[in-house]
Amino acid sequence: MAQMLQAPIEGYEDAIVVPQINANNFELKQTLINLVQSNQFTERQDPHNHLRFFNKVSSTFRHPEVPNTTNKLLLFPFSLEGEARIWLDKEPPRSILTWEDLVSKFINQFFPPSKTTYLRNEIKNFLQKPNETFNEAWERFKDLLRQCPHHGFSELHQLDTFYNTLNPNDQDALDSAAGGNFLDKIPRECLSIIE
Repeated sequence: MAQMLQAPIEGYEDAIVVPQINANNFELKQTLINLVQSNQFTERQDPHNHLRFFNKVSSTFRHPEVPNTTNKLLLFPFSLEGEARIWLDKEPPRSILTWEDLVSKFINQFFPPSKTTYLRNEIKNFLQKPNETFNEAWERFKDLLRQCPHHGFSELHQLDTFYNTLNPNDQDALDSAAGGNFLDKIPRECLSIIE
């Protein structure tokens, strides 16, 4: 009876399945783990920014016999803390087989469709605030785009939205810098004028 009530010794597998590594002398360096842990993700941060940072850090370590995606699968748990770590621990054992699986589950958990809808509406309905300078408006607009990289708006649509929500003085300044109607330029030229 006592044996039946004891905690099981199996069932503690991780959600992430790391492919077998056949390389000699492969190990994750402690400095790399420390670097990943220096910017751990909590559920309150932008998951896209976290992935961008994580990809930069993980790309600094290469082993000729180990794919970078395997390194990422090994390292990613070290990049989480708090509720984000609890989320990963609650995922079913052996349910994440690839880096793409992990990114998809991570983004779906911490960037739900409702957030995409909210940010797409913020981009679509962007307005320059009263007393906001041109540069402040441009930085705020770019921040919205960066927060939702899958917004689906073409570069032309983005520039059209931004231009048409500026105050008349800033529109005139862009037209003047363009030597005519700003929106008659191709997107690359528009961006160089803005920047």
